[in-house]
Amino acid sequence: MAEIDTPVTTASASAPGPAAPASSTAPWHQRRYGKYTPLGWLKRIVLWLAIAIFVVWAILFITKGRFLKHAFESVAGKLMHREVTVGGDFQLYFAPFDIKLLAERISVSNPAWAQKRNLFEAARIDTRIAPLSLLFGRRRLHWLDLTDAAIDLEWNAAHDRNTWTFSETKGGKPFELPLIGRATVAGTTLRYLDSQLLLDTTLAFETIKSRATRIEDAVRFTGKGVVRGTPFRLTGALLSPNQTAARGANKLELRAFAGRNQIDMTGTLPSVAEIEDVPLAVTARGRNVAELLAILGVLTPDTRAYRLTAQLVKSGIDYKFTGLKGRFGDSDIAGRFTVRQSRPKVHIDAALTTRRLDIVDVAPFIGYNPDIVASRGAIAAAAATGAAPARVLPDAPLNVAAMKAFDADVTYRVGQLRSRSVPISNIALTLKLKDAVLTLSPLTMTMARGKVAADVVINTRRRPSLTSYDIRLAPTPMGVLLAGWGVEEAGTTGTVKARLKLVGRGDTVHDSLSTANGRIAIILPQGSFWARNIQLSELDVGTYAQRLFQGKLKEPVQINCGLIGFTVRNGIAAADPILIDTKKNVMIGRGGFSFKNEALDLAFRADSKKFSVFAGQSPVGINGYFSKPGISVVSEQLLARAGVGLGLSLVATPLAGILAFVDVGDAEGAACGPVLAGATAKAQRTKDGKPRDDVGRGTTAKAEDGKKTKDERKGQKKKFLGIF
Repeated sequence: MAEIDTPVTTASASAPGPAAPASSTAPWHQRRYGKYTPLGWLKRIVLWLAIAIFVVWAILFITKGRFLKHAFESVAGKLMHREVTVGGDFQLYFAPFDIKLLAERISVSNPAWAQKRNLFEAARIDTRIAPLSLLFGRRRLHWLDLTDAAIDLEWNAAHDRNTWTFSETKGGKPFELPLIGRATVAGTTLRYLDSQLLLDTTLAFETIKSRATRIEDAVRFTGKGVVRGTPFRLTGALLSPNQTAARGANKLELRAFAGRNQIDMTGTLPSVAEIEDVPLAVTARGRNVAELLAILGVLTPDTRAYRLTAQLVKSGIDYKFTGLKGRFGDSDIAGRFTVRQSRPKVHIDAALTTRRLDIVDVAPFIGYNPDIVASRGAIAAAAATGAAPARVLPDAPLNVAAMKAFDADVTYRVGQLRSRSVPISNIALTLKLKDAVLTLSPLTMTMARGKVAADVVINTRRRPSLTSYDIRLAPTPMGVLLAGWGVEEAGTTGTVKARLKLVGRGDTVHDSLSTANGRIAIILPQGSFWARNIQLSELDVGTYAQRLFQGKLKEPVQINCGLIGFTVRNGIAAADPILIDTKKNVMIGRGGFSFKNEALDLAFRADSKKFSVFAGQSPVGINGYFSKPGISVVSEQLLARAGVGLGLSLVATPLAGILAFVDVGDAEGAACGPVLAGATAKAQRTKDGKPRDDVGRGTTAKAEDGKKTKDERKGQKKKFLGIF
């Protein structure tokens, strides 16, 4: 049998054998780590990052991060826009997970405009910082050890920038106090400078210790400084320090002593350095309110001892005192008071009321020291102002510089003024001080059931000061008005109205009046007065004795009209005229007084319209000074009559002696029109309409032409009648 060859196909011949491993030809990283995936890469990045962090941690831990000192200074300085320096040891590393920061002789600079070089400096700061708090939420310190730190907080001159706002431009972000878990703060001082309040103070804090975010005791501090030139010292405490550390409510208690004043302040602050729109209870006491107000930039007259309480709220540039109440001297006070620290000067806005005002407490407003008035009287108080002996007008100069330093708008109401002489009530005063011009207008009051209105303007922009007085008294019952001087009210229905209008120059009350020009007029409309008051002033002894025996001493005397007028020239007031027309007499006065030396030199005489026996008919003199006026009823004319009467009695009969005191009753009645109009002597007329020549010429001298007046001629005539 023949052998048959079977052909082998190409497919059979080329069939593959067992597959070779893929790794034999893959890249090395795939052969080592497996096929590439995102998750694989993420794991590898995390691994490498952990290795890098560990390496950094290890390097920092081993070196304590001292090599980062300059980098820390540079980065921190750029973030705060300040220069940050570390003069001693520096450490910055993870220990093990918190960031440990230690810096010796560290400082953070102030802006270039500040007085102090550094905002913050400390001998040593050692703290642990929660790392994530640097990125999220509020910064947190696990613990802090701060030694001998000094903090400087200042406002610039324009009061629109401060040192604790970290920005090169206005409106930057202020520093925020971090949360502190445990702390020891020793030897820390804080300085605060406010250009608007003119306040410069430094506080020293007692050592502060806290554990587990709770401070062991109240944070107590002491301090001293100067406010508006007045040195002060203070003590205080934060009574809720744990809430303070957590940036919660801060219960503040503070007591300050400035001069002879004590100020207590309590309240709850929303944060340790925030007082804006926060109500604070304030109590102040001392010897003089003027010293207290000077601290706020307000200069006022002195007062007696005071005690005041109020609620203080600082709102922007306004310091608002509301619910004000208290006492000064023997007077009470209540109302509101706002001090606006505006530029270029402080502005005061106040509405005050007093129920009972003691007249002694008014003394400072005319330049008297109230303590001297209360203890030694007005004359001694005037002398203390520099006035000459026995003067009562104060010579205390106006504080012109103070009047230029602030503006004011004040309303003041007084229920009753306690005075032994004149009953005064319902005082209403509107005061305005603007650009060194003080205006008291209107000033109104009720005086013995009469209304007084006044307008007083003191212009200190003119040198010396120009002062205008315009004081008006509406018709007032004479009996009530003069009750304090011994004039009894019963039986007196007469009234009085008056006006004083003067303009003078000077920086004291005395100087302005001693240079004044103007007019004073006191008008007596028709009315009745007690006979005993009138008859004695007229020295009509016969009528007085007759009514005394008849029991008619209290019978009223009828006043037709009267005028006590003075023309004032350069501080000298001359009678112009003094003319009082009664039913039976005409009273005439001559002379005047001086605001310069406060001397009085007046003479009053009464001429009877009817026949009268035993009428002295000689002038009653008023002399002396404002502080101690005197009265002279024994004049040369009266002595002459007495001598003539005595002579007649000796050489003739006693009846002849009586003739020396007889008044034939030839006085001419006055036309009341010019009298009631307050006209000058030149305009006065008799009842028949003829010009009067018995009322002077508005000077303190006798007739300027040397001729005798009708009054003087009448005196001669009466002497003649007395002789024959």
